[in-house]
Amino acid sequence: MSAPIVLDPRDDVAILTERQEIGGRPVQPGHKIARHALAAEAPIRKFGQVIGYATADIAAGAHVHSHNCAFGHHATTQEIGVDLAGAEAAIPAPGPGRFDGYHRSDGRVGTRNMIALVATVNCSATVIRRAADEIRLSGMLADYPNVDGVVAFAHGTGCGMASEGPGWENLQRVLWGHATHPNVGVALFVGLGCEVMQIARMKAMFGDTGHARFHGLTIQDSGGTRATVAQIVARVREMLPDVGAARRSPAPLSALTVALQCGGSDGMSGITANPALGAASDLIVGSGGTVILSETPEIYGAEDLLLRRARNGQVADRLIERLRWWESYTAMNGGSMDNNPSPGNKQGGLTTILEKSLGAVAKAGSTPLEAVVAYGETVRTPGLVFMDTPGYDPVSVTGQIAGGAQIVVFTTGRGSAFGSKPAPTIKLATNDRLFAAMPDDMDLNCGDILSAGVPVTEKGREIFEMIVATASGRATRSEGLDLGDNEFVPWQIGAVM
Repeated sequence: MSAPIVLDPRDDVAILTERQEIGGRPVQPGHKIARHALAAEAPIRKFGQVIGYATADIAAGAHVHSHNCAFGHHATTQEIGVDLAGAEAAIPAPGPGRFDGYHRSDGRVGTRNMIALVATVNCSATVIRRAADEIRLSGMLADYPNVDGVVAFAHGTGCGMASEGPGWENLQRVLWGHATHPNVGVALFVGLGCEVMQIARMKAMFGDTGHARFHGLTIQDSGGTRATVAQIVARVREMLPDVGAARRSPAPLSALTVALQCGGSDGMSGITANPALGAASDLIVGSGGTVILSETPEIYGAEDLLLRRARNGQVADRLIERLRWWESYTAMNGGSMDNNPSPGNKQGGLTTILEKSLGAVAKAGSTPLEAVVAYGETVRTPGLVFMDTPGYDPVSVTGQIAGGAQIVVFTTGRGSAFGSKPAPTIKLATNDRLFAAMPDDMDLNCGDILSAGVPVTEKGREIFEMIVATASGRATRSEGLDLGDNEFVPWQIGAVM
């Protein structure tokens, strides 16, 4: 039987790599056992950091989990930038790299070439879905192999909301970000006509960037539902020759923006897939590209690891302000920052949000934190960037794609059937069992870091090479399953009126 893993000499717990009987009960891999006796109220450390506090006396060798370990106040040192020099030294020099992408008129480069139908309001959601179905069933796309498909970005808001404020701003950034995304060859906005989220107002706010690939119409001006569907199909048929004329050509890796995501995490996430993705993230940054870490509730308790390598005080202050906002936001809605981990996370061995966050931050690698941006905001700073988003995967990824991510890399330990459009998702399994159990969903196994002793840096290089291949057109597992139409979920904040 394999010995449990000790991640840091200061740790009070070790991690099981195999199922064991403890106290007459089976305990699954990824769960924790006490390395020594712990008194009630004593702090419990993993990764060398406090992940919770003992709620009862814990004997050496006992199972440590939610029955005897709980979330508690966590102290933050907020030593801003003290590790910045080390973070700069950690930027690798992988050499010149390129991918084959679609060069757009605004200077950005797409990894896919899609047609996007974008609803400004829930009232036009059915129309764009029906139009997308008709376009697919018509067979008109078959003559254009360089068109990667049509996607309907439908949602449940756009009206019954304030015409200003964070909710309106979030939706506006998301809709515009998807319509003008580098992976979109042409976009057609479809509204009802009388909604709060007006196309003209978006154009006035964001300017005419990408206008050559942007079109719009409303149901009220088009003669109703059936007439609008027919108009959309006709418009797409007219635009197909231009969209289909696009060809891939070499682009520097500095043109890549990669979204970092995790979902269905388990006790192995912070040991295998997340650190390996961190190593790949460093290679992207070293190539001049950008990686976007997000999920603000899931860095809670691990924020010091980012603050210590913040580029400057302004970046650090922005991150701290967002964390304080989340504390207030959850309290106002009767929640707690420890509402996360989910039941599935806990079954996989994660006990508190502090533990989950320490593993989640590993996706960001070791380079400096260069910027903190709002949800769905266009990312303009290369390097490691943090975007303020919820931890809910579809909402978080929707914001990252709106910000410009052309590829999403998603680690999972429990298993996830996630996909995204127009940016494809690469899914990484944290353990061998999952990779074998869900072969149609997982792109790469990171479980062999433990089972076969594969170095994290070597696995990171493998992930990096898969990212480059995917950017050049390699299809991911989620693309093969045509996932992504229902994962477009803008973050709604504020009253529904």
